[in-house]
Amino acid sequence: MLLEGRDITKAHGTGEGRVEVLRGVDLAMRPGESVALTGESGSGKSTLLHILAALEPADSGHVSLGGQDLGKLDDRGRAALRRRDIGLVFQQFNLIPSLSVADNLAFQARLAGRHEPHRIAALAERLGLTSTLSRYPEQLSGGQQQRVAIGRAIAARPRLLLADEPTGNLDEASADGVLELMRELVAETGAGFLMVTHSERLARRLDRRLRLHAGRLA
Repeated sequence: MLLEGRDITKAHGTGEGRVEVLRGVDLAMRPGESVALTGESGSGKSTLLHILAALEPADSGHVSLGGQDLGKLDDRGRAALRRRDIGLVFQQFNLIPSLSVADNLAFQARLAGRHEPHRIAALAERLGLTSTLSRYPEQLSGGQQQRVAIGRAIAARPRLLLADEPTGNLDEASADGVLELMRELVAETGAGFLMVTHSERLARRLDRRLRLHAGRLA
């Protein structure tokens, strides 16, 4: 398995204000598999994704990526894992405004030690960004910015791509195009792909769907 989670729990707050967000989540993903994570607002989807991305720890349970137990890593180890093995795409794009499109595309690959100029150029062409490489994020449309964010994550050749509502700011046609590009690019690299989405229509286009309800996978 590429990704495994066993009995993952997470709560926010303390005392009487403590809220259990995840209540014993089990999941597994194979390399090359695409999975949609759905559920109502507040069901814990983003929290689970953050735990799988090594951005925050679970309260209990185990998460492993490629056999590496995330719970045994310190802050430096988790940061190194994210640079090397995990690509992240968020609804807010999170591009670096002071960097050009070309440099944003190359950013994660440079951190991972996998910067290949020819690959960046090929990705830019595939994403329809070749004419925008010298521009800055504020000069792009929302759809173009999301394509840069996807290219940045894919350029580092991660083992796992995690996306949190990556099409939430896009119209339906743009959302369809972005999802198709993500599926194609991930399939070509053999990475696993987990996407949080509220859209049942988009969820049906992935290999498998997981639904989070009341802190558990249904």
